[in-house]
Amino acid sequence: MADQWITSVGLDIGTSTTKMVISRLKIVRSSGALSLPRFGITERELLYASPIYSTPLLSSNEIHAERIWDIVAGEYAQAGIGPADVKSGAVIITGETANKTNAKHILHLLAERAGDFVVATAGADLEGLLAGKGAGAERRSLQLRGAVANIDIGGGTANAAIFLRGKLLGTVTFHVGGRLIRIDSTGTILEVSPSIRPWLITSGYNMNDGDRISLAQLNKICTAMCRCMMDYLSGRDPGAALRALMIGSPLAMIPSIEEWMVSGGIGLLMAQTSPQSLADAALHGDIGPLLAQAWKELAAGYPIRHTLADQTVRATVIGAGMQSTEISGATVHLDATLLPIRNLPVLKLELSPQLLARSGELADLLDALMRSGASLFDQELSPPFGLALSGTNHLTYSSLQYTADQLYASFSRHFPHSEAMVIICETDIAKALGQSLSRRCGLRPKIICIDQIRVEHGDYIDLGEPISGIMIPVVVKTLAFQGKA
Repeated sequence: MADQWITSVGLDIGTSTTKMVISRLKIVRSSGALSLPRFGITERELLYASPIYSTPLLSSNEIHAERIWDIVAGEYAQAGIGPADVKSGAVIITGETANKTNAKHILHLLAERAGDFVVATAGADLEGLLAGKGAGAERRSLQLRGAVANIDIGGGTANAAIFLRGKLLGTVTFHVGGRLIRIDSTGTILEVSPSIRPWLITSGYNMNDGDRISLAQLNKICTAMCRCMMDYLSGRDPGAALRALMIGSPLAMIPSIEEWMVSGGIGLLMAQTSPQSLADAALHGDIGPLLAQAWKELAAGYPIRHTLADQTVRATVIGAGMQSTEISGATVHLDATLLPIRNLPVLKLELSPQLLARSGELADLLDALMRSGASLFDQELSPPFGLALSGTNHLTYSSLQYTADQLYASFSRHFPHSEAMVIICETDIAKALGQSLSRRCGLRPKIICIDQIRVEHGDYIDLGEPISGIMIPVVVKTLAFQGKA
């Protein structure tokens, strides 16, 4: 197969803004002529970046779905592409927008209309990862000895992603964002988000809609908000206020951060002149400019070097459009009529010589895993989940057939009505294992067996339509990185 380019779309629907990018990904064979074919993405080229739109809302609790689609359709037309041209990418609903009552509806609507393989997904951990890649923190971490953190601060949340030598160490999210407190030019508080109220109360700030507040008071609040977050990331003790500011669990361990950068809307505002009056501060009707000023002023007091992000407000959408896709191996076995598959949960089994010794241990382990899948996921879905197999380098022809026997027996017992079974292998055995399973399954369930993709228990994946008939684009969505090495 000659080198091939595929079109990828990234769409970020955030608390304050919505933006889209269109990219090209170059797929190149990375193995020699005498080896099993392997392909990878070697180049990522940004073709088009949309203007930055204010996220359209019907109310404080509902996104304007049709207006979002109008933006997407208009940008497709402006870029000269159609949904049929799109083979990969991601739709990310970020910040406070992910809590809107119709967020899931938006995702499904876009997944149906925007292309054969635009991924519908949300989640602060994934958002932090993609923003860190788009901002350049992952790339920068390959050049330094210490860790690099990107803090993506938008309208409703701040997502920090920490990288070391190109590897993600963890993500953590805070209730820090420009739109959490809305103000006008007189200092009147227009709205305080419910998500920031617990931190305000814990920190001793009493404010309500309609109150008047001074520039000095607003500066104090923004400084305290940033200091709490920066103390945590730098290894200092932020005190009791941290729990009210943090979303989810803290990281198991915080490495020594050598360098940090800020992306998102606040990162963009940091390049602008600091506000000198309430009118300056309320330029966007919120505390965004004051948060940017607070971060800039506080950063000098920490032993961490501040560097500029490659991208600020577009970091997440560029990460979504250009950095979210992998390519499966070419030794796959699949029924293309089942594709694309979106948001498929993953369970994982590690094979070992002991499990393959025909002692009955593999059957027991698979039985427990299938029971877990049946309790966690919808048994009526086809497929209900994807099963990832690691340790497949131990397989001989005989043990591969034994593994196929056990997989078929266990899956058909627990999911007798499923129309499809998905297996994800780390090594080049997908074609042989898939064919073995197909012989046992007959017409049902149909088999998708792919290789050269590494996933973990609890991940989600999206499988796109075949490229040149021999490989498929895959997006691996790890939604919780805390504690992973």
